[in-house]
Amino acid sequence: MESALEKELTLRDLLTVYRRRRSVIFGTFIAIVVLGALYCVICTRRYEAMGSVQVQKESADAMGLSSLMSSAADSTSDALGANINLQTQANILQSGTLALRTIEDLHLEGTQDFKPRWNPIGAVLGMVSPSGIADPPSAKLENAPQRERAALQVFSKNLKVKPVGGTRVIEISYSNPDPKVAAAVVNNLMQSLQDYNFQTRYNATNQASIWLSSQLSELRQESENLQAQVVNLQKESGVFSLGTTDSQGREQAYSGVLDRFQETTAALTQAEQNRILKGAISQAADSGDAEMLSGLAGNTSINSQGANNSLMVIQNLRQQEATQQAALQEAEAKYGPSYPKLDEMRASIASLEHAIAREAVRLRDRAKSDYAIAAQAEVGTRRQYEKLKDDAGKLNDKAISYAILRQEAEESRGLYEDLLKRLKEAGVLEGLRSSNITVIDPGRVPAKPKTPNVPLYMAVSFGVGLFIGNLAALVVDTLDNKINSIAEVEEIVGQRILGATPFSDLAPRSSTLHSPISLQSPQSTYTESVRAVRTALLLTSGASEHGGSVVLVTSAIPGEGKTLFSANLAVVLAQSNRKVLLVDIDLRRGTLRRSLGLPARPGLSEMLANQDPQSPIVSLFPELPQLHVLLAGGTPPNPSDLIEAGIRARIAQWRKEYEFIVLDSPPVLPITDAVQLNPLADITVLVCRVRFTERMQLRRAHRILTADSKHYLGVVLNGLRPHDESYYGYYGYRKYGYSYGEDNDAQDS
Repeated sequence: MESALEKELTLRDLLTVYRRRRSVIFGTFIAIVVLGALYCVICTRRYEAMGSVQVQKESADAMGLSSLMSSAADSTSDALGANINLQTQANILQSGTLALRTIEDLHLEGTQDFKPRWNPIGAVLGMVSPSGIADPPSAKLENAPQRERAALQVFSKNLKVKPVGGTRVIEISYSNPDPKVAAAVVNNLMQSLQDYNFQTRYNATNQASIWLSSQLSELRQESENLQAQVVNLQKESGVFSLGTTDSQGREQAYSGVLDRFQETTAALTQAEQNRILKGAISQAADSGDAEMLSGLAGNTSINSQGANNSLMVIQNLRQQEATQQAALQEAEAKYGPSYPKLDEMRASIASLEHAIAREAVRLRDRAKSDYAIAAQAEVGTRRQYEKLKDDAGKLNDKAISYAILRQEAEESRGLYEDLLKRLKEAGVLEGLRSSNITVIDPGRVPAKPKTPNVPLYMAVSFGVGLFIGNLAALVVDTLDNKINSIAEVEEIVGQRILGATPFSDLAPRSSTLHSPISLQSPQSTYTESVRAVRTALLLTSGASEHGGSVVLVTSAIPGEGKTLFSANLAVVLAQSNRKVLLVDIDLRRGTLRRSLGLPARPGLSEMLANQDPQSPIVSLFPELPQLHVLLAGGTPPNPSDLIEAGIRARIAQWRKEYEFIVLDSPPVLPITDAVQLNPLADITVLVCRVRFTERMQLRRAHRILTADSKHYLGVVLNGLRPHDESYYGYYGYRKYGYSYGEDNDAQDS
């Protein structure tokens, strides 16, 4: 059969465990719910006051020092900066400085929350850790470190500060048994935060004012010195401001050196151009090309009257020569080469050419003279240019120094004026109470306590109780090594059980005879279960309808109900018109006598020892004469030896007289009597009890009884509760009240 450890746990198994351990679940649930209710009743009512403040956008510092070098402060701030500012203000609210100020302002140290309480953990830790220096008597809180630490711990425990995400709002809450104190703490904290921010700004402004006052005198002197240096440098440079600006907004100034340098530059350019032109005319005159010289006539850029006149003469002569040449060619073509005027015309042309040549010679001489004069004039102009260029360079260096110095002077003057202005503003700000903290909701006195939240606490108690109860049921069931169901018994013994009986208590209540349940309530559930076992016994191979069958009833340990079962089994066997002998073979305890409420009398021990001449076998129940009972009798000194010596012969004799002999034997594990009797029996019934017999005990007892035995061994599970599902499931029906009559045999002990 599959081991229990190898079986997969299913939901049905869990439900079975919960039903089996419902007392654990219910008890744990009730205990936790009761504890939760007691806590709600006895715990101190605490009231929580809430308020909120807005942290406005952080502006420039009171002195504007962060924006002195810019025209205006940046009006935007990034999300990171805003978040840092918000978190900073939240940390300030939780600081020890504001906490101590609030505790002293509201005298909280004398309230209930701040009174010292005994802490077992702290007491234990105080034994092994140094306690520190004791506080001076009657000292203020700020001078008493131990009291201060304890007060801050209590205050921070009851204070909650929460920045609201995506906003500039901080929520403040404080819990206290007194609602008015809770509201006063919230309001005092908000006011302290405003005062702290104002004091911080005021101190910063005051310190900056003191520092600026000491620096302004030096800055003013420095600005005046720079202005004086600007004036001196302006005088030295020879640059004079005209007091006007040009179209581009630049200041207009006058400098004689620069004007002369500009004029010399233009003269040098003109001299270079004149020299180049005179050189070109000289080269043209040297070539003697009349055509080229004629083309230069009338050029206005030639700054020479003689050269211009010569060029004009050459041009006129060239024009006359061209006219004579044209007339000569026309006459030759018209009159032929022998025309008499042709020689005259040729002579005139030659005369013109001679005149052009003479004029070209004169032009060459004039051009050379003019070129030399132009070159000399250029050299002189260049000398003057170089001198003025040096002066202009020096002036430029002075102008650069002047511009730099002037800019420094203007910046120094501007800084001085700006600081002076802000210093005057700081004097006004010192008298103002400015803060970037705005109260949105002040702390109001709460109408009802925040804790205990009875519905929430009870709901949590219900939930925790169910959870822990179910968990405890699983733990208890896992750690429990006792038998809990029919399935476990069948798994241990490896066969179906012989039967199952409900719980019953046959403890004697008086000195009178107590009839077995099968006689008291023949229609009860217990009686029906015993009848079912009887039927199973009759159907087994070991049972015989012809009588003489020995049924040994035993158990693994005492207290499993074997005596009760033996008596009722004997009754139901006798009720089926069979002659039955019930023998209490437990010579050590004799539990059958106490179960039936009988006084001490001779029994089996006297019979085996041959001490009683009369037979101790009696018929105790008149309504059932076929049932005879043999009690255990007195306790002999050696029960095992006595049984081993005489019981075999007695059983052989009883087989002849009775159809069934039911032996109520001692348990298997403590003593060996049942093991000695087991081979003599035709049927052995091993009784075990729900939630009493351990699995290992049942397994060991079953192995001992089946080791050398060849007859039938059946197991009966005793002690099933009326509400136990295993009992009804075993017989195929559930709790529908099925019985022949009143079931008043199940009595919980």
